[in-house]
Amino acid sequence: MGLGEATAKLLAEHGVNIALVSRSKDKLENVRGEITSKFPDVKVAVYPVDIDILINNAGLALGAPARFWELPIDQVAQMSGTNINAVMFTTHAVLNLSMWPRKKGKILNVSSVTGLECPPFNGEAVCHASKAFLEGFTNSLRMETAGSDIRVLTLRPGCVDTRFHLQRVKYDQDAMDEFFEGYEPLAAEDLAQTVLYMLSLPSRISIKALDCVPTAQRSLT
Repeated sequence: MGLGEATAKLLAEHGVNIALVSRSKDKLENVRGEITSKFPDVKVAVYPVDIDILINNAGLALGAPARFWELPIDQVAQMSGTNINAVMFTTHAVLNLSMWPRKKGKILNVSSVTGLECPPFNGEAVCHASKAFLEGFTNSLRMETAGSDIRVLTLRPGCVDTRFHLQRVKYDQDAMDEFFEGYEPLAAEDLAQTVLYMLSLPSRISIKALDCVPTAQRSLT
């Protein structure tokens, strides 16, 4: 289970209607079925709805430990397309079609602790740069939506045990185990609780940015 799925299920448990977006339609239909069977009153969007909450959680890291110039250019394009363009295009549509006309909404961008600090190992150039972009994009949106009740928030996770990291190391479980050696990473459900906290505070409060890392993760080394 990834962060997006865990967050969707937890929000559904609290009565929030969900719009799911991913590269895998089959996976979304499975998640939709699980949510609606357990919470029949929750709407999982397959039709147009007003969007009160947008969580930009899609992220992609490929090719580690290859250095930037060693990556195929199609992988560079795929990562930047997912991590940057998808966020901008989705946010642009949601603001225009739903949030800005009502001057109300919550946008939560899932960045990373690597958005502010470069990881000290190879294979991070594109992913790190895209998270740094997300920091600037979020700060700019927060300024541009001033005068409305639209809150723009950033969550910066540390190491989380999801498919994201396994895909990053080409599904090499030994490399994945080595990556997490010495401490227990976060579970997706841990971050889902953090997302719920950030979104459920009174409208007068904005968590501009929140770092959530495993207790044992004291640095990026």
